[in-house]
Order: sequence, then structure tokens, then C-alpha cells
Amino acid sequence: MFENLSDRLDLVFKKLKGQGKLTEKNIDEGLKEVRMALLEADAHYRVVKKLVADIRQRAVGQEVLASLTPGQQVIKIVNDELTALMGSKNEVLNLSGPTPASIMLVGLQGSGKTTTAGKLANLLRKQGRKPYLVPVDVYRPAAIEQLTKLAGEIATPVFASTTDMDPVQICRDAVADARTIGCDTLILDTAGRLHVDEALMAELVNIKHAIQPSDILLVADAMTGQDAVNIAQSFDQALNIGGVVLTKMDGDARGGAALSIKAIINKPIKFIGMGEKLSQLEPFHPDRVASRILGMGDLLSFIEKAQGAVDQKKAAELEKKLRKNEFTLEDFRDQMSQVHKMGSLNDLIKMIPGVSKSKQFKNLQVDDRELVRVEAIINSMTRTERRNHGIINGSRRKRIANGSGNSVQEVNNLLKNYTQVLKMMKKINKGGFMRGMGRGMMPF
Repeated sequence: MFENLSDRLDLVFKKLKGQGKLTEKNIDEGLKEVRMALLEADAHYRVVKKLVADIRQRAVGQEVLASLTPGQQVIKIVNDELTALMGSKNEVLNLSGPTPASIMLVGLQGSGKTTTAGKLANLLRKQGRKPYLVPVDVYRPAAIEQLTKLAGEIATPVFASTTDMDPVQICRDAVADARTIGCDTLILDTAGRLHVDEALMAELVNIKHAIQPSDILLVADAMTGQDAVNIAQSFDQALNIGGVVLTKMDGDARGGAALSIKAIINKPIKFIGMGEKLSQLEPFHPDRVASRILGMGDLLSFIEKAQGAVDQKKAAELEKKLRKNEFTLEDFRDQMSQVHKMGSLNDLIKMIPGVSKSKQFKNLQVDDRELVRVEAIINSMTRTERRNHGIINGSRRKRIANGSGNSVQEVNNLLKNYTQVLKMMKKINKGGFMRGMGRGMMPF
């Protein structure tokens, strides 16, 4: 997401910084390239035109021309304007009104509504709410089966819909059922079509009138670019949606939909889907996304992921072990597992400020399967070996390699990396390492 746009903008800013002194002429030249970069990202032309005009108005003012670091000041202005364009702040779900609150998910077929329903239920459950999943797509038996399966994975109740039921009546009955079983939030997975049509909209309008949902979220595929904006307009005109969920943001989406939707329909992006896992639904923070676009990283999101993945009790125990130099291979494995829970290593690395612009890391691709390999090797060791790596001789290494399906060389590499970590721990043991790293997360 946004990689091509980030690269193009980085080149523009480098040129501006190299000018020494900024003038209206070189600012206009830079903004011309910014305009092209945004259009190539499939941002809506009206959005691009206004954004560039707003940036220019500020960039040729005294705050830049009189600045000691005009190039950096322009970057700040672009960051501010991008943030404002996408909505300035994170907009939360509207769960007001009578209990149970209801969230209506709408969108076209293939946009990811059903998976998003599961993700949203998982997120709300972690926040202490009691969601109730409701399959309303009676036209696709597979959609009902998929949502029922997702509900089982996250231990969430699901309404027993069948294909012969009326969608509006399903929603009415689900509200009554939710009250009976003590659920406080309905998530309605409505039917989609291959394209916007009158029958689809009429059914959705009828459901809206029947249950008066607390929030209506359009689930749109970010890969469709400006088409996502057009789809959002159609659904908003018919339903007055409360916000948007952009899915597949981890793919090759150029970012145009994220940059354009708020400006065109004046409705916020509330969540973004960053993968297929049920944990990969993130609140949309315009300021953080703008920071990622400009290659500044996203440390706040990184910290939030770490906090969500870390077992605080285990972290406290690990800190004690580190202080006593008792960090074993079992602890090493547990840390690998916690890092894995945070998501793709490539995505995590890009959140660290400065990394995206670093020549050393720019084209770095980390294989997430390496974490699985490490766990397999350590699990193939005996408990004694995991707690005292010094006894692992040649014959033991061969047995461990065979047991984990790896080579002896890979076992040797793991042990080498582990001993290097031990040496590093000894050097920084007195510096409050665990607290400095966000308590519990190791830098590997």
C-alpha cells in the first residue's frame, strides 16, 4: 500500500531540499510532480486538484519562505494536508441508541463483507462487548456457512439463518434473539451483488427501516481505486452510510480510494483490512497513514500491535530472567511467537520511523516462515536442551534437524543467533532494556 506514491513523493522532497532556497517557481515544479504522483495512485482528480491548491497556498506563504529549513516545512505542510484530506482523526463506531446496538455491513460481492464481519466481531469482543453475528445473505449459502465458521473460530454466537428466510425478518428476529441471550451488538452481514442495482438497494433500505441500525458501514475493496469512491457514493445516496471499511489494504492497492473517499462523500474511513486473519482489522488513523505515505513510519500503530500481542505476566517474568542472565531457548521461542502474533514482519518493519527511507532496509523482504522454522527447531529439542544449549553437540544437532525437518546448518544458525542475543543482553542488562523496548518485545 502507498509504496509507489511514497517513493515518488520522496524524490520530490529530496529535490526541494536540495534547492537551498525555495521560490514560487521550484515549489510549482515540485507540486506538479506531486500532482502526477497522486493521479498515478488513482486518487480522484477533483481531490488532487484541491489538495495541490491547498498545499501551494501554504507553501508559498511566509511559514515556508521565511523558514530556516524550507524543504522540511513543505513536508510538514503536505503531511498536514494529507491528514486533513483523509479526515484528521480516527472516527469510532456509532454504538449509541437502544441495546442491542446494530452494525449493518453493506457492499458489493467480493469486497470482503463476511470476513470483515468476523474481524469486527473479534475486535469488539476484545473490547469487552458481546457481538452477535447475523448472516443476511440468503442468496449465497456459502456466505452463511462462512460466517458460521468464523463465529466458531472466535467463540461468538451466530443467528441460524437459512436460504428460505426473508432478509428483513432475519434482522428483526436477530434483534429479539440478541436480547434473549444477552448480546449487546449485532453485526449484520447483508447480501451483495456484482454491481449496484435497484433490488439490492431496496432490500438494504427495507432492512434499515426495520431495525434502525446504529451504524452502517460500506465494505469496499481498496484494490478498485476510484471505483471504490463511485460505489461509496451510490451506497451513501441510498442509505446515508456512517463510514467505510477499506479491505485488501495489504495488497497492491495504490491508495487512491483511501485518499479520496472522505473528500468526495464526506464520510470517514473507520477501519482498514490488512490481511485475511481475523485479527487484521485496524482502526483508520489519517495522521498515521499520512506519516506512512511520507516515509515517516507509524510508531504508534507498532506499539499498539505490541501491546495487543504481549502477555504482560510473561513479560514481567522474562524481564526478571534477563536481569539474571537466565534467558533460555524456551524464552527465545516464546518471544518469536509473540512477534508472529503482531502480523507480517515486512509490515512491522515499515512502521519503524526512518526504515522506509533507509537504503539498508528499503528492499528488505523478511520471510515470515522463518519464525515458524525457528519454533519447529526449538520444539524438536528436549526440555533439558532448551534450558541448557551448551550440551547440544553434533549428534544432538543432527537429531534436532531431522526432527524439525531442517538442515543441521539451520540448527547451527539458530544457536548462533541465540548466543549473539545472549551477549547483547549481558551488555545492556543494566539499562532497563525491557521497559525501553515496550516491555516484553525483543528486537529480533
